[in-house]
Amino acid sequence: MSEQVEMKIIARIQNDFSTKFGVPRQSGLVKDLRAEIVFEPEYRVAEAVRGLDGYSHIWLIWHFSQAIRAGWSPTVRPPRLGGNRRTGVFATRSPFRPNSIGLSCVRLEGVELTGGRGPVLHVSGADLVSGTPIFDIKPYLPYADCIPDATGGFTDETPRRTLSVEIPDELLCRVPEDKRKALLGVLENDPRPSYQRDAERVYGLSFADMEVKFRVEEERLMVLAID
Repeated sequence: MSEQVEMKIIARIQNDFSTKFGVPRQSGLVKDLRAEIVFEPEYRVAEAVRGLDGYSHIWLIWHFSQAIRAGWSPTVRPPRLGGNRRTGVFATRSPFRPNSIGLSCVRLEGVELTGGRGPVLHVSGADLVSGTPIFDIKPYLPYADCIPDATGGFTDETPRRTLSVEIPDELLCRVPEDKRKALLGVLENDPRPSYQRDAERVYGLSFADMEVKFRVEEERLMVLAID
């Protein structure tokens, strides 16, 4: 029998994604996305984050709470490969793993010492759904964590593609000004599942309490409605 260990939830993230559709597939892809990390009551201790504001980036270790399966498979179909080619689960960052743990590097925009919520971390570039449980936070260390000559496996073979986004002015004005760059970044990164390429299909994205309807034709994403 496999040995089991206990993990404590120390914090949760709060951002503009109420569902996982549209969340960037990796951290750092949409740098304009803002979020807060709010500690659980037991860990709302200012001393626990003392010195953290000296770092520009932090690692988040978290739980794929919206992608849980009963079992696991030794191979998965990465979206980067179009969803039609299998590779080993440990050669990917797929959420469907023996332990549903995620790892993200985000920019630390600031540490706010509040009253009722304790210390709150303001971050950007996160790839988590709002409410995602966080198990641990560690500082990013450039001298150890940055490997200039690292290789990227199959991701080196498949350059990241972005879409050209068209949002009519009368729809863009419905988006709060401080959310526009983030929304544009999310749409540019093509939020559709890798196996869906129907040019006539209309997709709905929930973002910042708005419902964004769009369709994609080749490399053009056209926003149809924002409610």
